[in-house]
Amino acid sequence: MNRKKLSQIFIYPIKSLGGILLSTSIVEERGLKHDRRWMLIDENDSFLTQRQYPQMALLNVKIEGEFLIVSLKNNEREKISLPLFSSSKKTLKVKIWDDTCTAELVSQEADNWFSEILNIKCRLVQMPESTKRLVDRQYSPAENFVSFADGYPFLIIGQASLDDLNEKLPQPLVINRFRPNFVFTGGEPNEEDNWKKFKIGEVVFSALKPCARCVITTIDQETAARGIEPLATLASYRKKENKVLFGMNLICHSTGTINLEDEITFL
Repeated sequence: MNRKKLSQIFIYPIKSLGGILLSTSIVEERGLKHDRRWMLIDENDSFLTQRQYPQMALLNVKIEGEFLIVSLKNNEREKISLPLFSSSKKTLKVKIWDDTCTAELVSQEADNWFSEILNIKCRLVQMPESTKRLVDRQYSPAENFVSFADGYPFLIIGQASLDDLNEKLPQPLVINRFRPNFVFTGGEPNEEDNWKKFKIGEVVFSALKPCARCVITTIDQETAARGIEPLATLASYRKKENKVLFGMNLICHSTGTINLEDEITFL
């Protein structure tokens, strides 16, 4: 049996903007530290994503010290610096899918910058620690919490799953199309579909359900151009009950630090 090891770790601090590749990260109850703790909302206080606005892919995000730095991919000089720890106390109710939860407005400066750069009237919000957004109880056995991620705190994909897909595609794709938190090496294509309970290093996770994929996977994360792949190809062999599945949604049962090369062991 192949040894499975963590080969990549990603966070996406602002929902639907660029991700950050890490060598180590802290697992918190609602996701990796700083993962999807910020989100852009429209004038109706509803979440924005690349589904409607593919140009969101063109914003890079990095963490420097106590700040989140957001910049335009093709113009690094066009950037804004945001404190990781909000001093804002201005709260509002925001909508994300079927959920409504409390968020904090970041700043007028942030709202103006994102509205201008993306050419959409929008505001930036942050999730305070006091907000407890529940994972779907249909799949989660107990009360588990999630950030502004679509529905689950963690997503894992096997490198073998991507390699297998790329063999079927006219042009191979990189993993950033699928926005995982964890990528692992070893094992068979799509074997994560059948995982139950396991450890990455010393942190315990449960697999809840395969991830249903949307049009964001068809957006080139470097250019924001839309295509038909990989959904067209995935639909030919990964379709179930009208959903195209790729990757596995997870919750954690413990917290702690994970690192690249950590071994994955099954419980």
